[in-house]
Amino acid sequence: MKDGYIRVAAASFDTSIANVKNNSLQICKLINQAYENSTKVLVFPELCLTGYTCEDLFNQDRLLNEAKRQLTIIIDETINKDIIVVVGMPFQHINSLYNVAAVIHQGKLLGLVPKTHVPNYQEFYEARRFEPAPEENTTIIFNNQKIPFGKNYIFASTTNPEFKFGVEICEDLWLPNAPSINLALNGATLILNPSASNEVTSKKDYRHLLVNSQSARLICGYVYSNAGNGESTTDVVFSGHHIISENGTMIKESHGFDSEIIYGDLDLKKLSSERRKMTTFKSLNTYETIYFESTNIDLNTTYYYDPHPFVPSDFRLREKRCKEVFDIQTRGLMQRLQATNIKKAVIGISGGLDSTLALLVCTMAFKKLNYDTKNIIAITMPCFGTTSRTKNNALGLMEELNVTSYDIDITESVRVQFKDIKQDENIHDVTYENVQARTRTEILMNKANQVGGLVIGTGDLSEVALGWSTYNGDHMSMYAVNVSVPKTLVRYLVDYVASLYHGQKLETILKDVLDTPVSPELLPQENDKIVQKTEDIVGPYELHDFFIYHMVRFGDEPRKLFRKTKLAFKDKYNDETIKKWLTKFYWRFFSQQFKRSCIPDGPKVGTVSLSPRGDWRMPSDANVKEWIKEIEEL
Repeated sequence: MKDGYIRVAAASFDTSIANVKNNSLQICKLINQAYENSTKVLVFPELCLTGYTCEDLFNQDRLLNEAKRQLTIIIDETINKDIIVVVGMPFQHINSLYNVAAVIHQGKLLGLVPKTHVPNYQEFYEARRFEPAPEENTTIIFNNQKIPFGKNYIFASTTNPEFKFGVEICEDLWLPNAPSINLALNGATLILNPSASNEVTSKKDYRHLLVNSQSARLICGYVYSNAGNGESTTDVVFSGHHIISENGTMIKESHGFDSEIIYGDLDLKKLSSERRKMTTFKSLNTYETIYFESTNIDLNTTYYYDPHPFVPSDFRLREKRCKEVFDIQTRGLMQRLQATNIKKAVIGISGGLDSTLALLVCTMAFKKLNYDTKNIIAITMPCFGTTSRTKNNALGLMEELNVTSYDIDITESVRVQFKDIKQDENIHDVTYENVQARTRTEILMNKANQVGGLVIGTGDLSEVALGWSTYNGDHMSMYAVNVSVPKTLVRYLVDYVASLYHGQKLETILKDVLDTPVSPELLPQENDKIVQKTEDIVGPYELHDFFIYHMVRFGDEPRKLFRKTKLAFKDKYNDETIKKWLTKFYWRFFSQQFKRSCIPDGPKVGTVSLSPRGDWRMPSDANVKEWIKEIEEL
């Protein structure tokens, strides 16, 4: 289970009702198949050893005794196999019959978990034969050994602290007080459910929703194994609908009406990390723990990571996401304008993506507030690196959006400062660049004072993470509308707004802005062409946004993040390229924290934000050596 990855499986077979030996043989075959496929957890359906639909045959000693005999054979089948196997069967304890899940590992019966909620309605009149689980844990004797028996158990690996699971059975999940709730609060990152849920119209959809939502509420992996072929169809039909879910995401789902085994890879470290950050996800220590030893294999995982986690791949979802984000940005600015009683805004427009998005947000906010858009003071400030393309796009945006525009060439102002500080204009160093950036911000701030306006910041989340801004230059504003929007999403937001102006000149301008390379334009252009491309310096923004999302959201170590990146970008970047930019990312993220410690207010739009007031608090003098060292050792 290296790096937290674990392969789980849910399986059904052609059940033979009351033919326990046949069912046992099928189970053993599937155990070997799953084990050969590096599976750590295999879940079979409820009462599958005998068949769920045995009815009053469950009271026959022949059936019950054979079930125990075959359980011994199944246990022996797992000797020297590091795989957890969960098998449903009937089991008598003292005077009562229970519907139990037998938990097996490496030739040992770890425990028997009885069903908590036994249904008594028409289709499933289990209460005629089975008793609900007793309230207290106890032990039973099986094959001359004491075996834990009860519902209040957590099964935990001694070698992988995140590998903890609990068991609930079918109906248990469907009720408000599902056992999985307390299992999760007691540390189970994985819930296993051997089930026998019949098929009626639309029930599959509800089952899908139920498992997914429970895995989301409990921040857990969920393996749901359902009875299928071979069960009696006297009154109902079973489809073998299996589900593997992780924190609300469907990992794998069976087609149903076929006996099959499905596999899914889960990331238990990610689940543990999510819980750790959620301080309202309280821990309980009220259940007993059953420990088992599990080898730590390096799984050749098939786990899928979206290379662009901030951007939904589905067009309809992406459009919906863009609308939501744009609305949040707009509403945030509207509230700030109303709270400060300011009815003018000042914004620098470069003709690039970020400033374009910020201007679009300003315009929408003013329209919704019924403010005159002429009170948006948009200023383009060309200098040494400005190209006619970006300048013309900036001026075109201002004209089409009906804002007040200024074209202020800052070349001479910059040269005055060069003269004052004795900077050689032919030396294109950081001072050469930053004097331009600070001059622009100085003009914006002074203009805001002059007109009584609010300076709107344009920098995005990716730039904030990398510190890709000039301290007290573009780093500073009075309200930063893009501050939690990652660079990979900015492009789609601008494209979304462009679609709202279909057929108009503004759409054409916005499309050209989208096609313009990302650049601060601080170095002299050549033949009116951009020579300074940001991604050549700091690396591809799609990589950095992936790093930001997984490091901040899940607290991944560099080793784990490197592995995730390889999985996500396996056909695009080789290992050395990923290591290069991952090193750059960590170095910049740590060294540039001092800029994040004093960034302006701005609206949070997603689950990842770097606001020093709430989402990300980090000392500016934190040392990055341990992180860089781990990358070097990869």
